[in-house]
Amino acid sequence: MAAGALAAALCLAAGAAQVSLPATHFTLRWQHSIEKIEWSEDYEVAGPWLHLSQARIEGSGAGMEPPPDAKLFGGRWHYRLADPWRREIVLARSEFVPDYELCIGEHRCRRMSRWIPVSAGATTLTACRVPGVDGDAASGSVSKAHPGVVHDQQSSPHG
Repeated sequence: MAAGALAAALCLAAGAAQVSLPATHFTLRWQHSIEKIEWSEDYEVAGPWLHLSQARIEGSGAGMEPPPDAKLFGGRWHYRLADPWRREIVLARSEFVPDYELCIGEHRCRRMSRWIPVSAGATTLTACRVPGVDGDAASGSVSKAHPGVVHDQQSSPHG
């Protein structure tokens, strides 16, 4: 890496716990608490933004229907959101369901509890703040497409 170049990183925060993980891409996976169906979302760290490049659902039901433009292949619904840019993702976590999995790099998936305990409460994922990049995350709202996930409603860099 050239002198002065900044590496991309993903930050996890819950309560007093904070972790920075070197990553340009990551996948977030979880199991729906009622239907027991896996969801996966692929993200890129792009400056102060998280870009949702693709999402997958293994099935449908209980308020988790795939979007109308989703395509079924390989046993999963694949889709992209109209506005894929997020300043933050807030994950509700519970001891009563399997924890989220965070995959960084090829086949390196681990439960989020490896870095932040479930007991720390809601966990916020952001691109790590870097010197010279400003902008605070706005308060978010609960995503209808992703129960337990709060997406920031601040304007995206492309809209």
